[in-house]
Amino acid sequence: MIRTVESPPPASAPVLAAYSYCEAVTGQQARNFAYGIRLLPTPKRRAMSALYAFSRRVDDIGDGALAADVKVARLEDTRTLLDRVRAGKVEEDDTDPVAVALSHAAGAFPIPLGGLDELIDGVLMDVRGETYETWDDLKVYCRCVAGAIGRLSLGVFGTEAGARGAERAAEYADTLGLALQLTNILRDVREDAEGGRTYLPSDDLAKFGCSAGFDGPTPPEGSDFTGLVHFEVRRARALFAEGYRLLPLLDRRSGACVAAMAGIYRRLLDRIERDPEAVLRGRVSLPGREKAYVAVRGLSGLDTRHVSRRSPVRQTARRRT
Repeated sequence: MIRTVESPPPASAPVLAAYSYCEAVTGQQARNFAYGIRLLPTPKRRAMSALYAFSRRVDDIGDGALAADVKVARLEDTRTLLDRVRAGKVEEDDTDPVAVALSHAAGAFPIPLGGLDELIDGVLMDVRGETYETWDDLKVYCRCVAGAIGRLSLGVFGTEAGARGAERAAEYADTLGLALQLTNILRDVREDAEGGRTYLPSDDLAKFGCSAGFDGPTPPEGSDFTGLVHFEVRRARALFAEGYRLLPLLDRRSGACVAAMAGIYRRLLDRIERDPEAVLRGRVSLPGREKAYVAVRGLSGLDTRHVSRRSPVRQTARRRT
């Protein structure tokens, strides 16, 4: 069971500088993520920034314009760096601030660093140009690139001592990661198509007449694109509903962070559901004021209380069946 770390070790000046670098990377490149982690106490916020900065490095290699063999080599170099972090061989005066910050974070919190190996594996799937025939196939990828991030984050958040059902926290974190990733896939369907990538399962594309792909601002002729999007939205909503059961297992500020990040993506999902073809015309996003509202809502604990009220009902229903 994962428990909250109350008193992480103090950070030296070089480590604080490394964390500052990671926080700058997070603020510049991950605005949705940054809205959530700003609700955390300082040690957890720094640790989450270190995780993001390392993950961003891995993603940037996969998304870059390098040849595939060069990407593979750089991803394996990154895995070697991760091995150094895991072995405690990164010194505080190391020239790589991300490695310094991640090493300190891993010493302060029980972070399952193997999740970053999974992330590298997922990006290698991108580099190889893998496609997915079924949802079960796509889930393998989503668990690597997003479910693993949920489990890594849980290592920082911890669970409340005595929280009922805490043994399932990692499962819920993983499922919430899948929900966020499927939302990302829907939002970025046009952008990914332009980059030669298709993530939605080919079975689903065929079912709705969308096998021709999405290379323009309108759906393939004769397709039921709206039906496809609504089908995937329902799948994502079911994942969110299950993943949100994580919230009552976390302390107030960690729960607020998760509720804020997930809440932003749920609202993106709402927008996509209302206007499915918007994802073919451009990037669907939320205005800053709406993100701020979601953050305040998360901090209020409203989502956590809602999940807590519903959970006993579901458990009772299960016992009756």
